[in-house]
Amino acid sequence: MAAEVETLRNWIAGEWRPPGGTDAAEVTNPASGAVVAEAPMASAADVSEAVRAAQDAFAGWRAVPAVERARLLFRLHALVDDQFDDLARTITIENGKTLEEARGELLRTLENIEVAAGIPTLQLGDFASDIAPGIDETSVLEPLGVFAQIGPFNFPSMVPFWFAPYALATGNTYVIKPSPQTPLSQARMMELMAQAGFPAGVVNLVHGGAAQAEALIADPRVKGVSFVGTTPVARRIYELAARHGKRVQAQGGAKNHLVVLSDANLDAAIPNLLGSTFGCAGQRCLAGSVVVAASGVYADFRQRLQAAAQGMRIGDGLDPATDMGPVISQDARQRVLSAVDEAAANGAALVADGRAAAADGLPNGYWVGPTVVDDVTPDMRLVAEEVFGPVVSLRRAGTLREAMDMIEASDFGNAASIYTSSGAAAREFAAGVDIGNVGVNVGVAAPMAFFPFAGRRQSFFGDLHGQAGDAVRFFTDPKVVISRWPQSTDGRDPWD
Repeated sequence: MAAEVETLRNWIAGEWRPPGGTDAAEVTNPASGAVVAEAPMASAADVSEAVRAAQDAFAGWRAVPAVERARLLFRLHALVDDQFDDLARTITIENGKTLEEARGELLRTLENIEVAAGIPTLQLGDFASDIAPGIDETSVLEPLGVFAQIGPFNFPSMVPFWFAPYALATGNTYVIKPSPQTPLSQARMMELMAQAGFPAGVVNLVHGGAAQAEALIADPRVKGVSFVGTTPVARRIYELAARHGKRVQAQGGAKNHLVVLSDANLDAAIPNLLGSTFGCAGQRCLAGSVVVAASGVYADFRQRLQAAAQGMRIGDGLDPATDMGPVISQDARQRVLSAVDEAAANGAALVADGRAAAADGLPNGYWVGPTVVDDVTPDMRLVAEEVFGPVVSLRRAGTLREAMDMIEASDFGNAASIYTSSGAAAREFAAGVDIGNVGVNVGVAAPMAFFPFAGRRQSFFGDLHGQAGDAVRFFTDPKVVISRWPQSTDGRDPWD
């Protein structure tokens, strides 16, 4: 008997409402290909109602003292922690990543809630007395109103919470549009936020795709939008938001390089590097997708990486024995395989070939095995474009400067890492590479929630990044008050 398919609804003004659109997205378990939920698309009226609910809730919410808003975040934190294992399973079922990876994502979700709960300190203004005789000046950080978030499929819990806790903590209201491929996690989160006591309308959720995202951006009541996804979509959202006079932070794609020097500790580097290249099936914006190894260590490194990649077990992420899960969809699988096929046809050598990978008992899963490709050239898609799958390309460099030049030749600037025992080389690399997130003997240079998630060039469009102080500044605007209190001209005592 087939499992029951859940039909999702929008969360608007503190209640579940059936979407009014005519189309629906099927949510599949990538490991089995089975449909686990259906997400009907929101109509234009649904989107407008969600924004109206947020707008109506704004005046009351901004008047709630910051310490009380923080207490609601603490309650939400406790509820997420209490439901941790169930939420992790939800992420694995809709996304395909392993349970360990899902738990790591939830820990990052909790970290952002923790940091945002410090808003009484983070939102402090400035004060200066006697800027001129008898005149004081104050600046305060005020909320702006309704903000919106357009989420990706790869981190359905964490990425919305790079932004939402800070928007809410600073006194704004919020509308989330999750990816139609992975909407379950945010639906669960709405239930927990209601349990935590967030007032109706303060946070809302609508299901949909590009049309619903563009409706949110175009709505004049929305003050700003946050996005994570591919570079072409990030650029379009940046342009649309600017056209409508909105604040925008749009995280785009990546082509992250990992540099391995001859003095690197390969026993430590190889397992760390595997997590970067093949973790989450390569479907994250911090995934290492090009490894540049020094000539002196190249052959040894290649042999070790080949053995490690071929030793990984693919399968259902709910199985504790699984090292790597599937990619998100059949379309994604075909896109990745096409890029590998194209490179092989143009002379690249497949050191580890994952194109024919399969998982026992799961013939309909979207499988691509760990793939290592050598003899690549800069013009190949595997090197130049974001493939977003478990594929790593190998390149050789004679010097650190040559390796850094390869990174600089990329259009992207999200992350780069170096493996070395040399402090001088690490310092030169960190200071000289034009990249937002830099790792030293760390393959996934993911900033903690109290640091901004950086990114440059074609990997980020905007001025203020997600997380920490950047997020607080994005969701607030300074108001400056200059005050003079002269004595009464008639000399009357104000206490009379």
